[in-house]
This record gives sequence, C-alpha cells and structure tokens, in this order.
Amino acid sequence: MFEFGSVNTPISFVSYMEESYLLFAIPKFDYSFKKQLVNEKKVYSIDNGLSIANSASFTSDKGRMLENAVFVALRRSYKEIYYFRKKGECDFLVKRTGKIIKAIQVTYELNEDNKRRELDGLLEALNEFGLNEGTVITFNQEDEIIAGPREIHVKPAWKCGEF
Repeated sequence: MFEFGSVNTPISFVSYMEESYLLFAIPKFDYSFKKQLVNEKKVYSIDNGLSIANSASFTSDKGRMLENAVFVALRRSYKEIYYFRKKGECDFLVKRTGKIIKAIQVTYELNEDNKRRELDGLLEALNEFGLNEGTVITFNQEDEIIAGPREIHVKPAWKCGEF
C-alpha cells in the first residue's frame, strides 16, 4: 500500500499527524520518563470516521471504535492519559497533579469469553496505583462488581457524560 524509503518516514508521518491533532499517541505508563519515550505507544484518531475511511480492513472493529471514542472524550478533560500493561492491560490511566486518579477499561461487550481478561487488567492497575474503584465502559451494559476491596462500575458509554 505504502512504500517508505526509510524507517524515519512513517515516524515523521505519524509525528505530522500528531502535530495537526489528527492522531494522538499515548504512552505506556512507567515511572521512568525515558522508558515512556521508548515503550510502544497506542495510537488514537480524533475521529472514528477518519479511521474507517483510511483503514485497509474490511470489517468494523466495534470495540476499537468504542475505545477510540472513549479516548477522545477523556482527552477533552485530561491532558495526561496513559495505558497500563504488566501481566494484563488496562486501556486508560488518567493522571492529574502527579497521581493516577482513574483506571478505565473499554470493551464493546463484557461476556464470558473476555470478562476475566478485561477485569484482571483493570484490577491489576487498581492494585498497582492504590485505587479503590475502576470503570469498565461498554456499549450498553451496566453492572456493579465487587472484587475484594475494589469496586468496578460497568457503564454504557452513553451514560458516562463527562469524565
């Protein structure tokens, strides 16, 4: 599809897209700033339509589109957003005044096939940062889950409003 002359070409291309606020790359959380710079980043688009129009995929990934929409909503309210990955992964960590204040997991649907993976990643982040509650954002499910001393709010995206 694309032919790049060097490894720096796609890096420059993504950088230009970030500077024009079309793409946002969020770092993996690490206490070391140097590690944040070199670790793999997750990339989000300012607009799902832009992503779909420029995608080589012929199938829609509703989960990825929902995650992207949640990122855009978070970005309106928070400047420092990360993702967390150790044994599991948590989609979003929100940092304010030097402290992680929120852990958010996004899945189109929480079901028996993905429930353990989604909750384990979120719980690992909650434990790591000493948070008592976290959120799983879905397309249309709502629930409250108690996991030991932690509380997990499962909410449909349309009920989240401002973060």
